[in-house]
Amino acid sequence: MINISDSARDRLLHIMQQEKEKKNFVRVGVESGGCSGLSYKLDFDVCKNDDDELIKDNKIQLLINKKSFLYLVGTTLEFSDGLNGKGFVFNNPNANRTCGCGESFSL
Repeated sequence: MINISDSARDRLLHIMQQEKEKKNFVRVGVESGGCSGLSYKLDFDVCKNDDDELIKDNKIQLLINKKSFLYLVGTTLEFSDGLNGKGFVFNNPNANRTCGCGESFSL
């Protein structure tokens, strides 16, 4: 299960309303790269693929491909608007090491 905080929900809904083309889903994933080996990916999509897991939490429909799902189980997606920067934050209990910017991790 992946959780969406209220701050992330509010920001995601705001962004989705601003899009010219209506997007029904938020897509998150993990890909190779970043200074710690793996990096997070966040995007919007209009359709679900056959290999996607659909998670509904806090009024958001989240798509995660099955490969990325294993890395993200238990993660909470949050949005930070503080002094250290503005953006989405993945609080992933599976990550053994993260980089300073928080955009990449390793297991």
